[in-house]
Amino acid sequence: MEIYLVGGAVRDQLLGLDVVDHDYVVVGATPNAMKQRGFKEVGKDFPVFLHPETGEEYALARTERKSGHGYKGFEVDFSQDITLEQDLMRRDLSINAIAQQEDGTLVDPYNGQQDLQHKTLRHISPAFAEDPLRVLRVARFAARFRYLGFTVAPETLLLMTELTHKGELEYLTAERVWTETHKALATQSPQVYFEVLRECGALKILFPELDQLWGIPNPEKWHPEIDTGVHTMMVLEQSAHKTDDVCVRFAAAVHDLGKGVTPKDQWPQHRGHEEAGVPLIQQLCRRIKAPKDYQSLAIQVSRYHLHSHKMFELRAKTVHKVLKSIGAYKKEAVLEQFIIACEADFNGRLGLEDKPYPQGDLLRQCYQVSKKIDAQPFIERGYEGAKLGEAIEREKIRKIKAHLDNKKATK
Repeated sequence: MEIYLVGGAVRDQLLGLDVVDHDYVVVGATPNAMKQRGFKEVGKDFPVFLHPETGEEYALARTERKSGHGYKGFEVDFSQDITLEQDLMRRDLSINAIAQQEDGTLVDPYNGQQDLQHKTLRHISPAFAEDPLRVLRVARFAARFRYLGFTVAPETLLLMTELTHKGELEYLTAERVWTETHKALATQSPQVYFEVLRECGALKILFPELDQLWGIPNPEKWHPEIDTGVHTMMVLEQSAHKTDDVCVRFAAAVHDLGKGVTPKDQWPQHRGHEEAGVPLIQQLCRRIKAPKDYQSLAIQVSRYHLHSHKMFELRAKTVHKVLKSIGAYKKEAVLEQFIIACEADFNGRLGLEDKPYPQGDLLRQCYQVSKKIDAQPFIERGYEGAKLGEAIEREKIRKIKAHLDNKKATK
């Protein structure tokens, strides 16, 4: 029985990154031999065992042979005579196929170290094209390691394109798509994930609402970058600079979906795109099973991002409507998420990346002056039920108006 550290742990160690998870492959063992040593079997499709003390995962060396569609359409062989090289060959990328012996010696049959040095994401064998999930994984790794200078090898991108055109992506479950997308959104360069998917044709299949934004113009006066798809990627990139909150980043990615359905004869204007984006966001979220709080924030950002940009022009009643509609009075954290997404949209324009966003501060101030209204004086004056609620709303609007008037007076 031989045990090797494999996969991400070895890769990240060689890159000088923090190693979070340790995965091991066991060569020359059987399920019974593992159990006799106290390991607990947890794998459903193939034997994976948890170490009795550390809880880390140990998988028996295995090979996989394509037998159907999708990422589950494989026959697995985990017999005792499977070699380490055979196990490593079934992996997706060369940089993920480096093993380390217990004494620290590296086993690298597919030149993973060389690709690490050249900052290249390269597939190991043509078998790469048998698993559609790898299209998403490579796009995610491209996003994760872009800050280090990594790019996808042309021949790997070609395989990803072929796999896409074969219709294999349609067999991916919504859960798998969301899991990979969520991980990609959490990287330093989430926009790269969608750009790589677009390069190989996968964006059109998995995120058609997003894919259709490329080629749609915006008014050059407000959007020097012009193209809506380019703008969207710039907004997503800006959101990643401003926050680690994946929910905000998702909202940034889908905030302008409504522009994808603007009639061509109205271009480059997009009147009403804010509300037009709502059903598209709902459709996308249902398809990939995005969590409800992600959908909720994305919808509010779509609906009200222009209101946020025009804060210095809005009436107090409208400001109150925005605060109430996005749910700020019920959950203060939502306000900050909303403002950051709007700020990312504001800065996600060519040449305006560093422009201050005082609109966000003004919206925060309006919330602060109106968030707590003492109901007792109104109760003493005989207000109750719905009438009491209306009186408190009016008082909130009055306080917002007083603040806005004061800001104008001191300008």
